[in-house]
This record gives sequence, C-alpha cells and structure tokens, in this order.
Amino acid sequence: MLILVTYDVSTETKEGQRRLSKVAKKCEANGQRVQNSVFECILDYSQYLTLVADLKKIIKEDEDSLRFYNLGAKYDGKVVHIGIKASIPLDGNLVI
Repeated sequence: MLILVTYDVSTETKEGQRRLSKVAKKCEANGQRVQNSVFECILDYSQYLTLVADLKKIIKEDEDSLRFYNLGAKYDGKVVHIGIKASIPLDGNLVI
C-alpha cells in the first residue's frame, strides 16, 4: 500500500534538530522524499505499523506532529504531480 508520511518537528532546540534528523532518516529508509517533510512509502501493513511505532519513539508529541495518509494498494491515479522533481515509481524496476 502507498503511505504518505508528513511531519513537522520543532527545531528550536538542538534536541529538536536531532529529532528532525532521526525522523528524516527513518522515513528515507522506508520510502522516497517527495517534499521537504513528505515521503511516499510502499509498505505492507506490518511495515506500516513498525514505521509508526518507530517514529512515535523519536518525536515529542507535545512539540512535533506526524501524519500518515493511506492511499491503499490501488494508488494509481490518486497522486497527481505538477512541476519539477517528479518521483521515481516506487513499485517498478530501477535501472541505473
């Protein structure tokens, strides 16, 4: 299923900057960055639950926020992109 992960981490302190870096790295390990704080991730349900749990351990819920949008397995046509930096298809073959 395609999961859209968005986050807003307070960076007013060094601790907040470290949390931001940890959240970004965890998201990068699970998907593709499509905006500064937005990732598209192809995950099965258990991977999704693991990602949510891992990110909840990183953030401070009274200072930061996470949002998860489940676009499902049939996400073709649900995402419209306009402008530069088109994303790489997450479920296809990647030839370098």
